[in-house]
Amino acid sequence: MSVEKLREAAGRPVEIVDAEDGLRPALNVCRAHSAVIVRLTEGIGPAEIGAGLAGWRRTLTVQDGDELIAVDPRDAVTRRWGAPDAVLCLADNEFLRSNDGWALPDDAFASRTHVLGAEVRAFVLARLAPRPGVLVWDVLAGSGAVGVECARLGAAVIAVEPDPVQCVRIIANASAHGVDVRVEEAELDAHSLPRPDSVFVGRGELSAVKASAAVSARRVVVVTESVDEIVPARDALQAAGYEVEGVHWTASRLLDSGFAPATPVTLLWGNKK
Repeated sequence: MSVEKLREAAGRPVEIVDAEDGLRPALNVCRAHSAVIVRLTEGIGPAEIGAGLAGWRRTLTVQDGDELIAVDPRDAVTRRWGAPDAVLCLADNEFLRSNDGWALPDDAFASRTHVLGAEVRAFVLARLAPRPGVLVWDVLAGSGAVGVECARLGAAVIAVEPDPVQCVRIIANASAHGVDVRVEEAELDAHSLPRPDSVFVGRGELSAVKASAAVSARRVVVVTESVDEIVPARDALQAAGYEVEGVHWTASRLLDSGFAPATPVTLLWGNKK
């Protein structure tokens, strides 16, 4: 009965997940979607959901007895609850993700220079395996094109980018494509963020690769345009216990006047042993 009342309280379409399937997948759906009802289970209540949503702009609504109570996630952690069986997680705005495919055209994203080409992005997405219930870090995110694409496929996404101008672009690109991407305007501080399932490192800076590898995500993908960064990045992933593969990627796009070469890049990807 509480699920139906919470559905009515949402006032928009909702996703429904079961905490019995695990706290992390349930949290990641709440982080990615604008309206989610979590069916609670023993040991996972409003406090655990609230604690996991630190850093996301969400409101929790809980039916405690006959009363519907809306609280900030931080207040849900400290409040004394009865025995609610479900909680509604609601974002400020409804996200309206489009269903027009993936590996979108390059000009679908505002960018300072160029975004990672659609051909390469398709390959990166295949290696990251974004989907509902997982969390992806987009480190040195640039325009955030990869993170936005992951969010469009249902994943929760944190974009880490120290350049404030690029952070504005990430927010604009996420809004343009109807997804919620949490933006961290800083160098990567892995200890302050929830552990990811997959990590994309948008530039082959060795410190970022090492920090990303150290969190033991199942998958890490690194892209670099510099030959000098390839071996150090590979060695850093292997030292962290990843089985590493790589490919040097070049593509030429058909234009009216013939073919035009895209910027060549090297991709490394590691799967945790």
